[in-house]
Amino acid sequence: MFLRTALLSLSALAVAKEMPKDELRAAQLYDSGIRHENNMALKKESWAKQEAAGMYNSAQFAEVKNKVECINGTAITDTDVFKCKNIDLLHFLSHAELGSTRGVGSSSWGWTSDDGREFVAIGQQDGAAFAEINKEGKLVYLGRLPAYSTPSTWREIRGQNNLMIIGSEAQGHGIQIFDMKKLLTVNPASPKVFSNSADLTGHFKGLPSGRTHNVVTNPETNFIYAVGAQPRTDKCKSGIIFIDITDPSNPTTPGCASQDGYVHDAQCLIYHGPDTQFEGHEICYGYNEDSLSIYDVTNKKAPVLLSVTSYEGAAYTHQGAVLDPKNQKYLLLDDEYDEYDKVGPGVPGNPITYIWDISSLRAPKQTGLYRSGAKGVDHNQYVANGFAYQSNYGTGFRVLDVRSIPQDPTGAGVREVGFFDIYPEDDNMPGGGSVDFVGTWSSYALFKSGHILVNTMERGAFVVKLQAGFDK
Repeated sequence: MFLRTALLSLSALAVAKEMPKDELRAAQLYDSGIRHENNMALKKESWAKQEAAGMYNSAQFAEVKNKVECINGTAITDTDVFKCKNIDLLHFLSHAELGSTRGVGSSSWGWTSDDGREFVAIGQQDGAAFAEINKEGKLVYLGRLPAYSTPSTWREIRGQNNLMIIGSEAQGHGIQIFDMKKLLTVNPASPKVFSNSADLTGHFKGLPSGRTHNVVTNPETNFIYAVGAQPRTDKCKSGIIFIDITDPSNPTTPGCASQDGYVHDAQCLIYHGPDTQFEGHEICYGYNEDSLSIYDVTNKKAPVLLSVTSYEGAAYTHQGAVLDPKNQKYLLLDDEYDEYDKVGPGVPGNPITYIWDISSLRAPKQTGLYRSGAKGVDHNQYVANGFAYQSNYGTGFRVLDVRSIPQDPTGAGVREVGFFDIYPEDDNMPGGGSVDFVGTWSSYALFKSGHILVNTMERGAFVVKLQAGFDK
C-alpha cells in the first residue's frame, strides 16, 4: 500500500533515543515531501471508508441534552456506551446541529470574554462553527464562518487574545483572522453566518499557494505563524512563516525560518528556562516530520536554527508542548505514525508520549516516554498546570498527570487521571482500540469553569468535565 514497505524499512534504522537526523533518510522521504504525501493518502483512504460507511452523516448522532456521569468505567446515553474514567459527559451536539452540511470535525480552540463567558471555535470541513458553553456546560450554537475557499478536512484554529486564527490545507484559503467579540451580541435564536468579505478582522494572503498545514500563535507577541505552507520549493521551504498582526486588518510578513525545511507544527514562546543565554528570546519548538527542531526567531529577518534532533522510532514527528512555559526545561512530543508503522516504542500500537530534556536548546535529550493503555494513534496535545490534554483519535480525550517529570524524566511517574473515549465503534477490537485516523482530532481544556470541548471527526462536539475530587 503506497510506499509503506520502503517507509518501514527506513524507519527501522532508528536504534537509539535522541540521535542525529538521518540526512539520507530525510532527503529520500521527508524533505522531498514523499512521506507527507503518503501520510495524507493513507488518511484519505481511511476517511473514504468512513464516508462510505455513512460515519460522516453526523445527523444520525442525537443530541445528548442531559449530564451523563461516568460510573464504573462507562457513560451510558440513550444510544451509546462510552468508556471513561473520572470524566462526565455534559452535552453533545452533532456537526449538523452546529450548522455544517459536510461535518468532519478537525481543530478547535476556546476564548473567554472579559466578563467570563466561554466560547469555542469548532473546525469542520466546510468552515468553523461558533458556540458558547454556558454555565451548565451546554453548547449554544451561535453561527459559523464559512471556509474561505474550498472545503478541506485539514482546518486548524488557534487563539491570539481576542482573535481566532484559522488556516487550511485548501488552495487559496489564506489565514482568516476573526474577532471573537463579534459573538457577544449574537442572538442564539438567530445564528449568524459570518461573511468572509464583511466580517473578518483580517485575512493573510501571503502564503505561497494559500494553504498551510497549521497555524501557531504567541499571545505574548504581535506575531502569528504559518507552518507547512506548500509548496516545499518556495523560498520558505514550508518552514515557519512569520506574520505580524500588530494591525490585524493588514497582516504582513517580515520573513521566515526555512533552515530545516517543512515544519508540521510548532510552539513559539518567550523563553524562560535553564539555558540562560536565551532568556527573553522568542523560541520556536518545531515538530519537523523526523526531528525536534528548535529555532531562535527573535530576529524575524535572521532567525537561527539552534538544533535538529531525531529519536528512536521517529516515523512522523507531529506535535508537542513544553511542560512549563515559565521554566522551559522539559517537553512532550508525539509521533503520529510510530504506532501505525510499528517502529521503536510504537511497535505495540499504543500511543507514545516522548519526554525531552531541553535544558540545552542546542542539545536536547530524549529521556523517557509514556505509553497509553489503549491501542490507537496520538494526534494533538497541550500542557497546562502540570497536566497534558491529549486527543488520541479513536482512543478519545486523555488527561495525563505529568507533574512528576521534573523529578523523574523517564516518565515512570506519569499517570493517566482521566479519559473519555468518544469513538465506541472500536472498543471491542484487540487492545481496546484501532490504530486508525478516526475519532477525536482536537480538544480545548483551558476554561476556568473546567468545561472541556472535544471535537470529533464523525459525530460532532462533546462537552465533558473532570469529576470533582478525581484522583490527582
